[in-house]
Amino acid sequence: MAFDGVVIANIVYDMNRLLTGGRIYKIYQPEADELLLVVKNNKETYRLLISAGASLPLIYFTTKTKANPMTAPNFCMLLRKYISNGRIIEITQPGMERIVEITIEHLNELGDTCRKKMVIEIMGKHSNIIFIDEKNMIIDSIKHISNQVSSVREVLPGRTYIAPPGKGKISLNDLSVEWMENTLLVKPVSVQKAVYGSISGISPVLANEICYRADIDGDSAVASLTPVQQSSLYGELVRLKNQIETHAFSPNIIYEGKAPKEFGAFTFSMFSDLTTEEYPSISEVLETFYAQKEVVTRIRQKSVDLRHIVQNALERTAKKYDLQLKQLKDTDKKEKYKIYGELLHTYGYEAAPHQKELKCINYYDGKEITIPLDPDLNAMENAKKYFDRYGKLKRTYEALSTLTKETFAELSHLESVSNALEIARDENDLAMIKEELIECGYMKRHGRNQKKRQGKSKPLHYISSDGFHMYVGKNNFQNDELSFKFANGKDMWFHAKKMAGSHVIVKLGTANELPDRTYEEAARLAAHYSKGKNAPKVEVDYTERRNLKKPPQSKPGYVIYHTNYSMLIDPDISGIKEISDL
Repeated sequence: MAFDGVVIANIVYDMNRLLTGGRIYKIYQPEADELLLVVKNNKETYRLLISAGASLPLIYFTTKTKANPMTAPNFCMLLRKYISNGRIIEITQPGMERIVEITIEHLNELGDTCRKKMVIEIMGKHSNIIFIDEKNMIIDSIKHISNQVSSVREVLPGRTYIAPPGKGKISLNDLSVEWMENTLLVKPVSVQKAVYGSISGISPVLANEICYRADIDGDSAVASLTPVQQSSLYGELVRLKNQIETHAFSPNIIYEGKAPKEFGAFTFSMFSDLTTEEYPSISEVLETFYAQKEVVTRIRQKSVDLRHIVQNALERTAKKYDLQLKQLKDTDKKEKYKIYGELLHTYGYEAAPHQKELKCINYYDGKEITIPLDPDLNAMENAKKYFDRYGKLKRTYEALSTLTKETFAELSHLESVSNALEIARDENDLAMIKEELIECGYMKRHGRNQKKRQGKSKPLHYISSDGFHMYVGKNNFQNDELSFKFANGKDMWFHAKKMAGSHVIVKLGTANELPDRTYEEAARLAAHYSKGKNAPKVEVDYTERRNLKKPPQSKPGYVIYHTNYSMLIDPDISGIKEISDL
């Protein structure tokens, strides 16, 4: 996830294709550190969003509109004064840096042609949008930087514009074998760090990709590279340079499951095990990536309280279960005490007063056994003592046999809720999970007359390669709904074996049997939407829906079945088409 110089090179290429020769039609400033330029060119209208936000500086084309303040800020008014209806004549990226320069030609008050330049610096918290004249003097900037804020350079009206200081890096355009040998290969750092620390425009993620393409471990030391590896690394750098020069971009987003993981202007070979989705432009990549990332982040933030409740309940229940198992194991001694008591009734006459043990033959196995005795008690009193112990442990065993089953069921239920939180996609999913926690007593409902919140969350809907509809429950309420209300008796049901996970229903329709490929794809869905999704293989049970039973008073999502088949499957669902919600 790096908005590096290579990504900017792709954006600049698109900007040159679409905007050069165009006229600036509208200028807006929807946020304090954000501009929106509306440009008309070749009978088309383009909207260029430029953000100098400290947390997420960006520049890309957008189709979305944003609300603007009733009164335009001063910087926006100044730009309108100078470059409204101005013509864009050049867009450049100096030295593969995260800088975009837009040169604009316009008429001044006297009707003479003038040129101004908008410099967009995409540099994290130091990002800025600076408006300068032909003499390189700053007319204004969206952020004013005085010498009290930065001792390196001032960004104020009337000051000469000075480019951000370099960090000793070179541009890919200046790459040479001599530089490689004398600079990069003598650095006492890892190969990955040497690459992104020496060449401008390359992020750590891209540096890792270059190492991967060159068949080099990016974490290995530069000094450990063999001559063959050095040559391979240089070849990949030259290849990247050529791809940029020839504009051979392939904008894409890499997904881990449904969550966006990375994006890039070129395909990442090192993420071959994940899903890569290509897009027509880098702007669509950026807009889609950050929109989806925002959704995932927002859901994670909104589910924090629920996660905390579930995690605490899980830890508490797991400790209780471990303690109950330990106590249950201790009851294994009960049969021994019973035998001691019975043998003392048989052989107790052989025990002398104050004897500490009695050796006799255990008539259950014919072997000699030693029975410890309390020297202050006679044989019959010792027998009674052992029978009392047996009785107590037997009662404990009977109680714990029930309690451990109940605690295990509670633990399994909480794990299923935790899994539902992991796959929740929107606030309606969270609402259903919250309602389940309230119904099961883990949360209290606020407000005496408050009604149950009816979430509009719906199961995930996929279609198999053979055209069969497959549905995945995102929480326990949906699992029950799918399995016992939506599915017919002959529809197929899938679930990860002995672990928390979603119910997967495959509608049979008019068919008599599912093809093998559909069985596998449904099993992949069940494996992926379970606690085992990160395992290389997951065992999945499958059976006809009519074989499922839901015990009375059982927790949501809980079912039992005795007739089923199983298969081991990879939880990778790339290539399975998700079409819509049910």
